[in-house]
Amino acid sequence: MNLMEFNERFPNEYSALMSVKQLRDKQGVICRKCGYDQHYWQQTVESFQCKNCGARQRLRSGTIMEQSKLPYRLWLMAIHLVTATKKSFTALELQRQLGYKRYEPIWYMLHKIRTVMGKRDSEYELTGYIELDDAFFEVGDPHQKPNKAGRGSTGKAGVLIAVESEPTANQFRKKNRKEGRKCGKLTMQVVSNITGKHVESLVDGKIDESATLHTDGHKSYNILDQIVNRHHITISNDPKRISKLFTWVHTAISNVKRVILGIHHSVHSPYLQNYLNKFCWKFNRRYDQKNQFERLLHTGLQYRWC
Repeated sequence: MNLMEFNERFPNEYSALMSVKQLRDKQGVICRKCGYDQHYWQQTVESFQCKNCGARQRLRSGTIMEQSKLPYRLWLMAIHLVTATKKSFTALELQRQLGYKRYEPIWYMLHKIRTVMGKRDSEYELTGYIELDDAFFEVGDPHQKPNKAGRGSTGKAGVLIAVESEPTANQFRKKNRKEGRKCGKLTMQVVSNITGKHVESLVDGKIDESATLHTDGHKSYNILDQIVNRHHITISNDPKRISKLFTWVHTAISNVKRVILGIHHSVHSPYLQNYLNKFCWKFNRRYDQKNQFERLLHTGLQYRWC
């Protein structure tokens, strides 16, 4: 959906409100008081009224828009802009595009969208052959240099990255090193430290037990032998060999760092996971660009941001 189609579909606030109402009807509205699934629509107060007990539930209740006073059309336009662009949007640029006077509500709205993106992707499990690695992202003041590179550096946050990298029939071709593996879903998780405990937490929540994991020789990954079906370890000081063996996980790390550096310039540690959520959400749906608006809108009506 391009901008012209969006304006035709949602020409005013009422059309956006009714679209949200129809989607909630389709998903099903459950009374929080008695659990009944039949209701009346009260137009004057924009609420659903239970046919059994009479309890009312606001249209925004239980959705990403809960506790927000921003217009429905503004929410839908923000979701459209987020999904229509290939890379990313800063909150300041989104504020300019929406023509809203205040920055803070737009900033909160964008982070709410990123939060529900992560909640939706958390329901998927990675399967098959998986590359697993860790990376460190600069957080905080971009002008303050970390005291050193890699592990143990201040001003950096550790992230565990796992990506499906299923071998294909032409995996031994040398013309293009990426032709040998088919990239699937991606997940990224911010951790306080790269330890076996955090690796186990990532695997238990987002990786199927029957998967085959490929990692480097760091001691934090030794626990994987007890969790997954197969665990392959590669120890090498040759950058070219490592690049070929960990094709897609290194590409994902490079791309997300480039997005953060080129568009957002810097991020703060408490919000790094939200930026990674958005990158993973768009990456995992890269072959379904046309339906990203519908999918994100459905997700926003199914999950609360908090």
